Amino acid sequence: MLDLSTQVSFEFFPPADAAAEAALWETIKRLAPLAPGFVSVTYGADGSTRDRTQAWVSRIRREARLESVPHLTCVGATREETLDIARRYHQEGVRHIVALRGDPPQGSVGYRPHPGGFAYACDLVTGLRSVAPFEISVAAYPETHPEAPSAAADIDHLRAKFDAGATRAITQFFFENDDFLRFRDRCAAAGIVAPLVPGILPITRFSQVARFAARCGAKVPAWLAARFEGVDHDPAARLGVATDFAIEQVSALRRHGVRDLHFYTLNRAEPTLAVCEALRLRAAA
Repeated sequence: MLDLSTQVSFEFFPPADAAAEAALWETIKRLAPLAPGFVSVTYGADGSTRDRTQAWVSRIRREARLESVPHLTCVGATREETLDIARRYHQEGVRHIVALRGDPPQGSVGYRPHPGGFAYACDLVTGLRSVAPFEISVAAYPETHPEAPSAAADIDHLRAKFDAGATRAITQFFFENDDFLRFRDRCAAAGIVAPLVPGILPITRFSQVARFAARCGAKVPAWLAARFEGVDHDPAARLGVATDFAIEQVSALRRHGVRDLHFYTLNRAEPTLAVCEALRLRAAA
């Protein structure tokens, strides 16, 4: 029996060439029967994928009949340019946006707000609220944002995003569930009652995920690295280890009352599909 109490959602990134486009569309077709609550499409660090993000949001809405949610960031545009993008999305029927500060372009030293642009995500949320009553998802960091001066300051910043009008927070991926559970407790103690949706990153290639984790400040436990030793060049074995771990992680989160889950797919159907099918997860009816 399918678990109708759980809502799943998926993240994709805009492909850069024809082969990657075909692969992503195949992934979307394979995941669509899981009836996700929504799928999100990322935005380049410096706004470089703006047109591709918009094109894929439109295509997924039109052809896959899924709620397609664009990411929008503070980088690479003025306030008015950013709000013009939001207005166009609203005119197309988009009612949900993932609002992020955004990362500086590769090679930049630290984050610097765009002149005339929104400085931080809470400012962007306020701006989006001035355009239309969007549903707005924002980011949260169970292991603390790497640029935050402290864990308490990071939670204060998250609370500011909710005070500005955010609907939910989707977390950075993590591999130790206790990190998320402690973060959830700290948020509750700080008066945050909005949904905190754990971000799940199924491991397709361990070396790739380790690089991602190093960039965003997420830790990779030694016991997890040990599980992937010797399988990096064996796709079947790698998929098996990745799926087993993701099933364990999600099952444990659900035992702690987690119902909504956001999967960072890296534009691949496996092992996200395997995890959802094994646990009979799909969107809430």
